Amino acid sequence: MSGEPTGKKGKGTIFVLNEVCKGCSFCIDFCPPKCLAFSREYNRKGYHYPVLASPEACTGCDLCGLYCPDYAIYGVRYKDLEKRAPATGGA
Repeated sequence: MSGEPTGKKGKGTIFVLNEVCKGCSFCIDFCPPKCLAFSREYNRKGYHYPVLASPEACTGCDLCGLYCPDYAIYGVRYKDLEKRAPATGGA
């Protein structure tokens, strides 16, 4: 994970396909812990895309992904993400 905050860590994170997002705000509006916000930047289509504004509040519940009409965002719990990661180490 890049840029994990120091201090209190949330239970999950989000992944966003910035260029697919059309800025409908469903993910932000329906996020139970209210940890999403629009970015200050625009994608190539001219829309603000969501960012994780409060990483310590994210649960990785994926309601953002369930509400997204374009499948531009999804949430993942850290424990599930660790299970998916390939094992590293010796052959």
